Amino acid sequence: MIGAESSAVDNFCDVLVVGGALSGAATALLLKRRDPSLNIQLVEKNTHFKRRVGEATVEVSGYFLCRVLGLTNFLTQTQLTKNGLRFWFSNDQCQSMGDCSEIGGRYLSTIPSFLVDRAVLDEEILSRATSSGVQVLRPATVKSVKLNPGSYQEVEIQSEEGLKTIKARWVVDASGIRCLLARNNNWFQPNAEHPTLAAWTRWKGCKDWDSPELSQKYPELSKNYVGIRGTATNHILGDGWWAWWIALKGGDTSIGIVIDQRRCDWPDDNAPLGEKIRHFLSHHPVAREMMDGAEFVEGDINFRRNLPYHSSVQSGDGFAIVGDALAFLDPFYSPGMDWISFSSLGAARLIMSWRSGEDYLAVSNELNKKFEVSYHRMFESLYKNKYEYMGDFDLMGLAFRLDISLYYMFIVFYLFQKGEEGFSEVPFSSRKAYPIFFLMRLYNKRFAAMGRHRRERGLFGRNNAMRRDLFQGFNFNLQYLAKIIFKSLGAWIVLEVKEGWRTWFPLKKSAPQPDWMVSDQPTVREAA
Repeated sequence: MIGAESSAVDNFCDVLVVGGALSGAATALLLKRRDPSLNIQLVEKNTHFKRRVGEATVEVSGYFLCRVLGLTNFLTQTQLTKNGLRFWFSNDQCQSMGDCSEIGGRYLSTIPSFLVDRAVLDEEILSRATSSGVQVLRPATVKSVKLNPGSYQEVEIQSEEGLKTIKARWVVDASGIRCLLARNNNWFQPNAEHPTLAAWTRWKGCKDWDSPELSQKYPELSKNYVGIRGTATNHILGDGWWAWWIALKGGDTSIGIVIDQRRCDWPDDNAPLGEKIRHFLSHHPVAREMMDGAEFVEGDINFRRNLPYHSSVQSGDGFAIVGDALAFLDPFYSPGMDWISFSSLGAARLIMSWRSGEDYLAVSNELNKKFEVSYHRMFESLYKNKYEYMGDFDLMGLAFRLDISLYYMFIVFYLFQKGEEGFSEVPFSSRKAYPIFFLMRLYNKRFAAMGRHRRERGLFGRNNAMRRDLFQGFNFNLQYLAKIIFKSLGAWIVLEVKEGWRTWFPLKKSAPQPDWMVSDQPTVREAA
């Protein structure tokens, strides 16, 4: 409620949600649907949501948005349907986009996901929460939260009406990267093992990936390909960095760079951030071609260092933390909305267990354990030292096939079979998930070691030119997924026989780096 309507907010409530974007509004909406009698208040600091990073959902978050929140019609009418993932590689042999190696599906994706404008999506979900009976105080800022286990939490709020205190039995922290509860209670844990930074903005006038112009200029890109590149999440990859390329409804493009600060230096000059992004990406033929003539949107530019963190506590007697306020890992593979999905449903489950007189403290303890285990296992199996090899066509191609096949077989397929109940199994958190976690951690560790050794021998990215890996895509045919997995594991074994054994013996003298790593590229440091 804005302005005069804000006076309707009570001084006592069952649930107070801090933050009205996706994670907060979704949690409020889920609770209202489960128990319309709940007195739920939501505090949002902005009168309207600012434009945020263009974001891609994946299959889990797509399920959550469509089948749990019921946004299918809204998403298909206002957002773009995503057509999978694509990866573009380059080395010194690549003079143009047509020379670069590519990995991606040959056909359109079979499982729904979307390219979303988060400001538009956030407003829609908040509107639905309001229509369901959630009282919204907007604009207003939460100044402090005093937790009182077993009693009412005291929330101090600054609004246009002045300073007031609202007492709530439950507080849901959806404050995003502010991490209100985690920082105020010393639960905030930075992830120093993954020192990444990101810079991103929106661009107008980027080229069309599927235009006749590019097809005529690079005819090899159209051979044996029948999908749509423009509505995929396109990844531009380099040694120690990657960039996303996400088309948005209306014609804008969200472009962002993520780098491992141990491997790459970000320019420290005084040039505008948009120009830094353009200059950094101009060294890659694909990005250079696609950005030719494009302009970044002034005032819609963002930069952040040291991205990953998590809260060591997810919930307790009187509070729950959801979305980015709970954790963030890495935007690669777009896991953020998956995390929102699991944490919002977890918070709703906790509060409803209190409402129904169940042992909600046992539910809270279970959620704390699951989210803590999930965060660390997801990091070790998917992201730890991945930047050591993601710029290499061979190694990243194998990792991608294994990562996505295992995701489909053990997470996505399970959810589509179990429905909303499946969200109680947070990824990697159960004992039965340990063998998959162990396997993923092992091959990720080995590919990172081979990536470092290839770099030392001057062989990193040797197949980054003139290769086109167009596969059939991923679906719920378990026999097909198993075939991809076993074939990829076989290729991994071959790699170990051919070169993996070398990683156990340090080189006496490092081989010179090839031209594509030292000539006209962003500064690359020695491997950590």
